[in-house]
Amino acid sequence: MAERLLGKEVAASLSEKTKALVSKLHESGITPALEIIRVGENPGDLSYERGAVKRCEATGIDVRRTVFGADADTDTLLQAIDRANEDRTVHGVLLLRPLPRSVDAQRIENALVPDKDVDGMGDLSMSGVFTGKQIGFAPCTPQAVMEILDYYGIALRGRRAVVIGRSLVFGKPASMMLLQKDATVTICHTKTQDLASIARQADILITAAGRAHTVNADFVREGQTVIDVGINLDAEGRLCGDVEYENVEKIVSAITPVPGGVGAVTTSVLAAHVAKAAMRQAKLD
Repeated sequence: MAERLLGKEVAASLSEKTKALVSKLHESGITPALEIIRVGENPGDLSYERGAVKRCEATGIDVRRTVFGADADTDTLLQAIDRANEDRTVHGVLLLRPLPRSVDAQRIENALVPDKDVDGMGDLSMSGVFTGKQIGFAPCTPQAVMEILDYYGIALRGRRAVVIGRSLVFGKPASMMLLQKDATVTICHTKTQDLASIARQADILITAAGRAHTVNADFVREGQTVIDVGINLDAEGRLCGDVEYENVEKIVSAITPVPGGVGAVTTSVLAAHVAKAAMRQAKLD
């Protein structure tokens, strides 16, 4: 039976470190603050927002919310970003995505200054991920994966990592972060030929395909670590990941559950990024 890599333990450890940073900021008269900008009432956005608010407030970070109707236009959102950029009492901004197709998402995402881009959505922040330079912040979900691997002592140097997913939100930045830890990385996706064969070669298999039960027993072997980033609903409407958990868990050495794995760490990473952003802006780091 595989070791379960539980996100709550990683989240708790990360939150304690964040609280220490927040305490240092408070001693300097600074209250770190996150502004959440949301468009519409998407249930997924609302769920993530609730989790982010709860985690931030638990670590001493103030949260402000700016909410627009689903019909908000590009100029309205750009004005909100500009206000947040200029507000010295706001240290990080979380723009909930995806945005409506009616707005110019690229313009809006790149309008946020990197110092406040705590979820790595702008091109400059992404350049920091790809170059290893301290420009902005990495997207929270791939950073959460790295936190899990580090917490459980899963070695990366010289090992083969296979990432299923090629998005800028997860797959590409995760691959770059793994490379920076000296892993040998293969990026795959749902159109990759003989995907199962490639997945079996991995020491660390990370899947963010966004399709329920993409990864089954044919994709894995003994000794592997499997990180499931997928958030899906199965045929019965139950929350599940990309992995057929019951079958895969019997074979591999370690695995993250869904729910209770990566998602539980993501909001802790967000809070940590806000605290670090405040430290940078106050020149305390």
